Parts: sequence; structure tokens; C-alpha cells
Amino acid sequence: MKGPIEIPARRGKAAFVDANAHVRVVNTHGQQVVDTWAFNRADMSEFMSMEHCRANLGRILPRVGDAMCTNRRRPILTIVEDDSGGIHDTLIAACDPYRYALLGCVGRHDNCSENLAASLAALGLKAPETPSPWNLFMNIPVAPDGSIRFLPPVSRPGSGITLRAEMDLVLVFSACPQDMIPINGADCVPREAHFEVG
Repeated sequence: MKGPIEIPARRGKAAFVDANAHVRVVNTHGQQVVDTWAFNRADMSEFMSMEHCRANLGRILPRVGDAMCTNRRRPILTIVEDDSGGIHDTLIAACDPYRYALLGCVGRHDNCSENLAASLAALGLKAPETPSPWNLFMNIPVAPDGSIRFLPPVSRPGSGITLRAEMDLVLVFSACPQDMIPINGADCVPREAHFEVG
């Protein structure tokens, strides 16, 4: 594997990934959510889609062996291995300025939506829209009454998930800068994560 490649705290990182390559995403400190997007390199209007994944898988939490799919219902990333506890959210949209304003933030706040755009721009690319991300390590349990909670990850330092690319991809990660609710640990401190491609 090549790397590790840092996903800086509060920032994003994009990379070209060839079909059949394996990508391991490592939760370096154990409590960092990593928003994840995958685009078909040949046609970025095709991308990993959480609403299509949930329908295809029949559940909200994917498992080892599952293939995440695109908005055209084709496989795009398959989970090969996961030693992080297996909790990766498919429900929650990427944070953005509006989310932080609703949480009471005054002024600009780093956010995953802008990290996606900036990371792609660094490669000379632009997404046709901001898809809902696959939130690696994010712990959003659903109660029997249908309510949700925002809790710290169950992953441990150095644990991670390994994915296989099912087509030539542009893969984008954001080390979520959320510091107003405890999704990045009880201390609400965003930290860097890493990935390796091989």
C-alpha cells in the first residue's frame, strides 16, 4: 500500500484510485469521523449514493462484504475488512454553514461540504452536487421510537476499514470539523485521520 496519506484535522483530501485497488482508512486517534465520497472518474455525475445504498442493502449499516452503490445502482466500493467496530453512518448529510448556524455558531466554521469542494478543486475537479456522504466511524444510533442520537465513535486508535474500488474513482475524505456536538469524541476535538492505497 502507498501512504499513509494524511487527512488533516478539519480539512479534506482527494485522490485518484484505480479499479480493484484497496483503500484502508485509519482512525488514527480512534474518535474521528471521516466523511467519504466516491465519484466515477470517467463521469462524476455518477457517485456513491447513500439513499441508493440503503435500498440496495436493506439496512442502514453496511457490513463486510457489502458493496456500496452509485446513484445509477452500480457497485462502487466494497467493504473488504473492518476492525473499527462496524459503525459507519449512512443517514446524516455533510455539515455545512447552515448546520453550524443552527447549532449557534456565529461566523464561519470549517465544514465538510466546503472540504469536498476544496479537495476536488485541488485536483482540478468540481462535483455536480454535494452528495450525502458515507460517514465512516460516525455513531448515529436509531432508537425504537425512530429518534436518533449523535454519539462518539466506537472505533479505537489505529483501527480502520478497508475498501475495494469497483471502478476508477475520485475518492474524497473529510476529517469532520464538528466541535459543537460529541461525534468526534466526548472532548469535541477534531483530529487528523489517514488512508493508504494499494
